[in-house]
Amino acid sequence: MQKLTVLDQPDKVKAIDKSNMLGACEKTPDFCRDAVKRAEKVEIPISYKSPKNVIVAGMGGSAIGGELLKNWLYDRASIPIEVCRDYVLPAYANENSLIVAVSYSGETEETLSAFLEAIKRRCMVLTVSSGGHLQTFSQKLKIPHILIPSDSPAPRAAIAYLFFPLVVLMKKLCVAKKANEEIEETLRVLQKISEENALRTPLKNNMAKKLALEIGDTVPIVYGFRQYNAVARRLKCQFNENSKVPSKFDVFSELNHNEVVGWEAPRNLTKAFSILVIRDSKEPREIKQRIEVTKQIASKKVCRILEIRAVGKQKLAKMLSAMYMGDFVSIYLALLRGVDPTPTKTIAHLKREMKKEFDMTARLEKEIEKIT
Repeated sequence: MQKLTVLDQPDKVKAIDKSNMLGACEKTPDFCRDAVKRAEKVEIPISYKSPKNVIVAGMGGSAIGGELLKNWLYDRASIPIEVCRDYVLPAYANENSLIVAVSYSGETEETLSAFLEAIKRRCMVLTVSSGGHLQTFSQKLKIPHILIPSDSPAPRAAIAYLFFPLVVLMKKLCVAKKANEEIEETLRVLQKISEENALRTPLKNNMAKKLALEIGDTVPIVYGFRQYNAVARRLKCQFNENSKVPSKFDVFSELNHNEVVGWEAPRNLTKAFSILVIRDSKEPREIKQRIEVTKQIASKKVCRILEIRAVGKQKLAKMLSAMYMGDFVSIYLALLRGVDPTPTKTIAHLKREMKKEFDMTARLEKEIEKIT
């Protein structure tokens, strides 16, 4: 019974969640409002008004915003939107490309490298960070920069600040029309989800707590489709970083051409998994059929199959409602396991080891000095 009670005992939760990741999650709607206001204040140069393509350069939590943007505008944007998770930009990036370099800390070496390359290629460039060298370099080069708060427990908890500036930017560039209506609905939906899944809401009325209990000690696999591809990826990463458990994601209908065959394995291999499917009340008929058939196949092999239901009328609200619910679930799963959701010791270790052999920031500083 201990696992069933810890989520309804604030004192125990606070003892585990030392950096208050859950508290930051509950405040996400407020962060979204603030992010929109900050982005609205930044002036976009006239020369940026007609890019031929948009590339969001970032890593980890800072890149997910770009993936969300790409999925949101997939059937609306008249120009390509891509995400660069690398030190180098794609070959086609040139003076007609808008590069948005996003790094919560402002110190992500891959993003700084892509930023410098964008400058050298004379791309249109805009940056988002809470400070760091990305802000410093932007100021030196007079690059438009959106400054976001630096007090988040971790970059992944600042998703509002890493995504909504992109939404506002696309609105200003007339790539995303009627964005204000979608933003307003999204804020209302997220506020309701926050209230319904906050720590103070007891287990019997709290869907996020229930889902975390259902996942339990299994390995969560997240399935999404179309506009929920990035959401599925985000949930997978949240289970990794918050819950400290292995996880993976895949998407319909691609997974029906490869992934689904894996469930032919003996049940002694597959019983350790749970599947979490992102659902939409207006799923295309062909996608709905694929989901139902896949559930029938996998239900004979996995521990359990669960669902997160998107909420809202418009695309943006639906996407972020599913993402936000997943954020809560991943944190509650960490708390059930007695794990502080904030620290990522393995990533910190990797960064230290990289810096011993390869100081990217020092090299970039020299390059920037040459340009200025």
